[in-house]
Amino acid sequence: MNEFADVVYCLCALMSILCGWLLLRRYKQSRSRLLLWSGLAFLGLSVDNLLLFVDAIVLPNVDFSGEFWRNAVGAISGSLLLFGLIWEVM
Repeated sequence: MNEFADVVYCLCALMSILCGWLLLRRYKQSRSRLLLWSGLAFLGLSVDNLLLFVDAIVLPNVDFSGEFWRNAVGAISGSLLLFGLIWEVM
């Protein structure tokens, strides 16, 4: 694996956490539902990135079905964002 992969995975997770936190903080001020669903989706994507880091860097030789859990968390996060977009339009 590339020696910079662990740094990239960590930065992606930190950026997702930051985006989710900023969106939820703005939701607390404005009460816009789209900000809520977007913030929750980004927090879910940060969990997805953290699972990728654990699966690829921390435990590369242990098979704990990390790909399944990453895909499940990513699908749930995308579904949250899609639900928020549909909810906002209706």
